[in-house]
Amino acid sequence: MKRKLAIRMSKYVIIGNSAGAIGCVEGIRSVDKDGDITLIASEPHHTYSRPLISYLLYGKTDEQRMKYRPDSFYKDNKVKKMLGKTVTSIDKKEKKVVLSDGKEVPYEKLMVATGSVPFVPTMDGLDKVKKKFSFMTLDDAHKLEKAITPQSKVLIVGAGLIGLKCAEGINDRVESITVVDLADRILPSILDSDGSTVVRKHIESKGVKFYLSDSVKAFEKNKATLVSGTEIDFDILVLAVGVRPCVSLISDIGGKVNRGIVTDGRCKTSIDDIYAAGDCTESHDVSSNTDKVMALLPNAYMQGETAGINMAGGDAEYDNAIPMNAIGFFGLHIITAGTYEGECYLSTENGNYKKLFYKSNRLKGYIMIGDVKRAGIYTSLIKKRTPLSSIDFDLIKEKPQLMAFSTKARKEFLSK
Repeated sequence: MKRKLAIRMSKYVIIGNSAGAIGCVEGIRSVDKDGDITLIASEPHHTYSRPLISYLLYGKTDEQRMKYRPDSFYKDNKVKKMLGKTVTSIDKKEKKVVLSDGKEVPYEKLMVATGSVPFVPTMDGLDKVKKKFSFMTLDDAHKLEKAITPQSKVLIVGAGLIGLKCAEGINDRVESITVVDLADRILPSILDSDGSTVVRKHIESKGVKFYLSDSVKAFEKNKATLVSGTEIDFDILVLAVGVRPCVSLISDIGGKVNRGIVTDGRCKTSIDDIYAAGDCTESHDVSSNTDKVMALLPNAYMQGETAGINMAGGDAEYDNAIPMNAIGFFGLHIITAGTYEGECYLSTENGNYKKLFYKSNRLKGYIMIGDVKRAGIYTSLIKKRTPLSSIDFDLIKEKPQLMAFSTKARKEFLSK
């Protein structure tokens, strides 16, 4: 991310309180130490790391350790926080946001970091199910935790990141977990078929049961009938089919929106003085040269930071985004990045799984399962679009190490 700093006092309003919003606060304060910042968020909680909610149920963390920034963050950064408040509309002409209670908050520069919400498809009989939950927020985790018992039979609809992290979080606290997904493999958005099989077998070894290439045809109170005819008894239902970016605040006032809010390299929307960051936006994926929603915490933070610098009168550009996931299930580590196109290098040594994708003299993406050490070297090659002819790629494929780079390239890498 390139930046050029300037100083300009202003009145900033930020909608949201997760990674994109926090990045925006810190971006603003890197330029403007005293401008008024008001942060408005629907959730009443101090900023926290959403990916950790499964570990809260698992017992690996607590709410204090989940906090994304220290308790003093808002005070230290002179932020007026309005938590538990929802913005319902933006008046772009008068430059103010309107809250659900009718209160209006004026702005000079506005950040929209509204994230995403669960997508719940129409399913016959879903209204008959009493104990049904989402799994995206801290409140969702608390509600699910209160509902489960050691005798609970849990049905999770969705074998993506959210559904499987939920399964991991509650597996030791319930009688059984069954996961259903229309896709033919788990984690279809981040893994290829072979990699998915490796992870599925590991999760199955912990007692989780999968029904793939199948979907729920109808619900009764405590029974789901699948399209295949299979019947599954349950008493707790978790819906983790997918998410939708929250774009209405921008689309309602004529801002450019595709699947997510459209932003430029400075994280500015198509509307004057309004910026956006995080899961509600699209950004440019340099590995595939396409614009897409990349709902990833590091990307959200860097987008927010970029926006904050620009809102405060600095000059910053976010120009090296790629899809990337670093996650684990029941002790099995996974890191993926980039796009899966071109030729492949595959290694399955010692029970690990590594696949590299390369094309046109560039590394385009990778999947690593098990041993994920030094994955950062592959990530750097993708982001910097390093010509593979300039390094010892045969060595890098087998053992990612800096010795495969020239002396000049090593110095540049280590200086970052």
